[in-house]
Amino acid sequence: MNVTIYDVAREANVSMATVSRVVNGNPNVKPATRKKVLDVIERLGYRPNAVARGLASKKTTTVGVIIPDISNIFYAELVRGIEDIATMYKYNIILSNSDQNKEKELHLLNTMLGKQVDGIVFMGGQISEGHVTEFERSPVPVVLAGSVEPSEKIPSVNIDYNRAAYDAVSLLVKEGHKDIAFIAGPFNDTINKELVLRGYEQALQDANLPIREELIAEGDYTYDSGIECWQKFYESPLKPTAIFVSNDEMALGVIHGAQDAGVKVPDELEVISFDSSRLALMVRPQLTSVVQPLYDIGAVSMRLLTKFMNKEKVEDHIVVLPHRIEKRGSTK
Repeated sequence: MNVTIYDVAREANVSMATVSRVVNGNPNVKPATRKKVLDVIERLGYRPNAVARGLASKKTTTVGVIIPDISNIFYAELVRGIEDIATMYKYNIILSNSDQNKEKELHLLNTMLGKQVDGIVFMGGQISEGHVTEFERSPVPVVLAGSVEPSEKIPSVNIDYNRAAYDAVSLLVKEGHKDIAFIAGPFNDTINKELVLRGYEQALQDANLPIREELIAEGDYTYDSGIECWQKFYESPLKPTAIFVSNDEMALGVIHGAQDAGVKVPDELEVISFDSSRLALMVRPQLTSVVQPLYDIGAVSMRLLTKFMNKEKVEDHIVVLPHRIEKRGSTK
């Protein structure tokens, strides 16, 4: 049977309140009494009941984290930042995959709230009005990580995706490219359609280059879709000399598809990706990438959440972290 706080109190011949004080590190316990209680706890193998403690304190020291897919290295690196800061502030996390399905996202949100979490970090491609309504109704704070909510009502941590895309395409323009393709993630993702695509288009317009629909393809963030999009361009009469790709995994598909077709990277095709995850260093040539500080986005979002949970002062609930472009072997 589970050992209870009552069992410890009886064996140590003290009150349950005294045991609670010892467990919670309250200094108002005599050293001799503390030692006696700790000895009984060790002998009986007592483990405090987190649920019961949460009911008493109205805090569970647990944070819910909802992400689209933990198998995607982008989210894995981001979650690592969340988890490290959560541990630093003595919070545990409950992690769930939503598959970017709106119904599942909202179901998981309510499931987390049912588990009495103290706060939620949420990642999703499209933040709808329905999401915002649920976030605003939440009894605990919600922070978005790597996700844009246009009204900026909900606290969030991101980079300037529009500017980052503009900078990447401008780099290719400066190198003399005129036929620059873009492989986007799903266009139902606000970041892809409203920010990254617009940055790509603006860079071309500012260079007096035409925007060609045949040089824009929609992938699904996977390696296979990168290969498929490359194949579409390769079979087109208008072949790009450079490609800007929305994430590293698709960019690997582009490079391998080009190499299989005998196209040399970067001599005949230059490639810039978005993310700069560990995958960017695992391909040859290594990927030139827009560096999203994935770990930092996760870490800062968790720190922002701790401020809201602990009623600390928050100067700005919309945080935009800096980006940069790391030049590697996939560009000249």
